[in-house]
Amino acid sequence: MAASIRNQLSQLAGLSHSGGSHKDVTEKYKSILETIMKTGGTELIPSLQVFVEALINENVSLVISRQILTEFTTQLTKLPDNIAKQVSHFTLEKIHSRVISFEEQVAAIRQHLADIYEHEQSWKEAAGVLVGIPLETGQKQYTTDYKLQTYLKIARLYLEDDDPVLAEAFINRASILQADSQNEELQIHYKACYARVLDYRRKFIEAAQRYNELSYKAIVADEERMTALKNALICSVLASAGQQRSRMLATLFKDERCQQLPAFNILEKMYLDRIIRGSDLQEFESLLQAHQKAITSDGSTILDRAIIEHNLLSASKLYNNISFSELGSLLEIKPAKAEKIASQMITEGRMNGYIDQIDSIVHFEARETLPTWDKQIQSLCFQVNNIIEKISTTAPEWTNKTMEMN
Repeated sequence: MAASIRNQLSQLAGLSHSGGSHKDVTEKYKSILETIMKTGGTELIPSLQVFVEALINENVSLVISRQILTEFTTQLTKLPDNIAKQVSHFTLEKIHSRVISFEEQVAAIRQHLADIYEHEQSWKEAAGVLVGIPLETGQKQYTTDYKLQTYLKIARLYLEDDDPVLAEAFINRASILQADSQNEELQIHYKACYARVLDYRRKFIEAAQRYNELSYKAIVADEERMTALKNALICSVLASAGQQRSRMLATLFKDERCQQLPAFNILEKMYLDRIIRGSDLQEFESLLQAHQKAITSDGSTILDRAIIEHNLLSASKLYNNISFSELGSLLEIKPAKAEKIASQMITEGRMNGYIDQIDSIVHFEARETLPTWDKQIQSLCFQVNNIIEKISTTAPEWTNKTMEMN
């Protein structure tokens, strides 16, 4: 079969040189391709390879070869994945020396090959195939949306492969393009992918802010909005203690949708500056992704570190001073580790106070009672309002009678 195809293609090349019309030659190439596609069994791949070799030969008119190669890439999508993958790699290898002449066709082949690898969950291979598309260096002028979509897909694939460094490199390329795109769906994909990159890079507070923004986008499905909100809550809990996290916790606590989330009890304790024990974290730990369970430089998990810092900040609002041993007992860690974390938080300006190493005591800055009292009253009023709103929804007749009595 392959030998017969080779003879037909050789005769066709001669016809092209002898002055045959482009239309007639093109139709004959299409006819041969159709015949090959109907071939089954072991002859299909060799026949397609022979067809590709003949088609990209410099003796064939570029106008014809481009047109037929475009048709060929369309036919590739109709083949079984294992065959399409083998033929695609062969085509890319053979076309490599003339890639400038076939940029559009090569891009289409690479996009389909990447889809095949993605179906196989070969994330790194899929990303590598797409990287080979010369979006910026080639002669073809790709649209902004096409380049943005491709960069976002590469970044997402690298994230699936747990490679946030390469993912961030392509998100940075996408960030240059996203301002020029009017495609709202691509804008959402960009925000979601960028939030994931920040999440993987342990920039949790920035990730939480972007996840929270996504949770309000009307174009996003309800289920995905709630997922984004859950991710915002998780990242807020994992973020380093400080003013930025406190503001994010306040934003989420006042969002009624968070009450539906399984991690709301941890959010509530953090917002109200309550001490969180290890036994309170079992449900929350089950929500974490693999990269969020990583071990930090001091041997503790990201969650352990975040909870220790939160509890230390909470302790600073309960005590004027506390010994290292008592602080270690409160935080459920060794006194030396408690001292080190307290020292770091004070140095970074995330907690006010100073350390007396001679007496082994941490002194916290004197607290003003009134602001703390105001915050507690504000929280109480907020919860009372929630109760009244729920009563109004479930028993409006009771609310009307109450208002009449008043």
